[in-house]
Amino acid sequence: MSKHATFAITVLLTAFCAGAPCWEGQGAAVARQAEADEYTRYELLAPDTASFKISYEVSAATSGAKVFFNAIRKGSLASDEAVYDAMTGEALPFEVVSGSEARKDPLMPEADVSESFIKIHLARAVPPEGRGRLLIVKTYKDPQSYYREGGGIVFNRGLGIKRNRVILPAGYELVSLNVPSQVLPEPDGRIAISFMNPGAGEAPLMIRAKPGAETGPAAAPRPLTESRSWEAPFPGETERQRLAERAHQNRDIVYFLDQPETHAFSLYHDYTESRPGVDQYLNVVREGSTVSDPSAYVLDTGEKLPTRLMTGAQLSAAKIDAGEPVKPETQIVLIPFPPVKKGQSLRLRISETYTAPASYRLDGDELVFDRSLGRSRNAVVLPAGWYLTASAIPATVSQLPDGRIRLDFWNGRPDSADVLIKAKRRTAPPSKPL
Repeated sequence: MSKHATFAITVLLTAFCAGAPCWEGQGAAVARQAEADEYTRYELLAPDTASFKISYEVSAATSGAKVFFNAIRKGSLASDEAVYDAMTGEALPFEVVSGSEARKDPLMPEADVSESFIKIHLARAVPPEGRGRLLIVKTYKDPQSYYREGGGIVFNRGLGIKRNRVILPAGYELVSLNVPSQVLPEPDGRIAISFMNPGAGEAPLMIRAKPGAETGPAAAPRPLTESRSWEAPFPGETERQRLAERAHQNRDIVYFLDQPETHAFSLYHDYTESRPGVDQYLNVVREGSTVSDPSAYVLDTGEKLPTRLMTGAQLSAAKIDAGEPVKPETQIVLIPFPPVKKGQSLRLRISETYTAPASYRLDGDELVFDRSLGRSRNAVVLPAGWYLTASAIPATVSQLPDGRIRLDFWNGRPDSADVLIKAKRRTAPPSKPL
């Protein structure tokens, strides 16, 4: 099987299993519901209501699916539901069904019969290797999760979604938080808590807040600047970059390492564009790497997009602004697409093969992958026949159905993760994934 055929199959498996390893029995032949790219925003309403508004971003990831089921959490009373297609911004039809009714759908054979579900009719069938992006809005009343205590308020809720933002009511300051998080101001001055949870299981979030924060126009934060930390020993990120929400960043990347003698790795990175009028994406190849075989498509529709490989000199001659200084010899991948309309968005998947002898090499009998990864969500898949011996940056580790090892690096900090991975050749074929 060719390298590119293997890469295509890997992308399909990864997309189907929502970026996590497939478990035994899963695969293209088992069309069960899969989701990806989940992010939840909780907006705490007035404390006496015991209610909070939820805005849930999720992608249906089962190829061919025409519906998506969203569970209504037990113990919560749901109201004011609405569902939107993230690509077009248009409202989608839905109905609330019982767990028993959900079980009748082949997508949901193990639906909890004690729960209710929002059954959403997608705007289009999920394309092969694509996504059906949704925004689900609802309000929960749940006095067990959100309540008054000792003159303040408590939000005490296990959160299974891996990327979350919780916004305090106006006039409340944060006094206690048990999950390491970014603390960020909303445009109106309310305080937000944002975090990523890359580990297994729920995050046992407990937030305590009390009155004392400003309200009204005085609460609004000052505009962020381009100033950099005066203490950094090198030019670091700007204030604007440092105070951007990491959990909601919409770029993620997966590296598939070829055999180390080649110094090559295939990758794909997903990117959402929502700025009105934008009609192209420029990928500036970093120094020390060369790129080949670029391709791209729209995850929402499966539409293939043209790609153009250029140099910095050609980009300058075409009077295209890269948004950063580019040397004449630097490689750039240019991907045009239809201009984004106001209120709409596109999610792109861009695939490339890189050769980078300094980043990826064989050192004696050891594989070495030494690369700075700037996304908030990054993954590296070792080549077939290799086992992991070292990872300098903490990662979660899983085994793919074909035996290869995958490392996921989730970085909640506003800087790059300087990943250093080492591996050795296996002495025996891998056993079936546990």
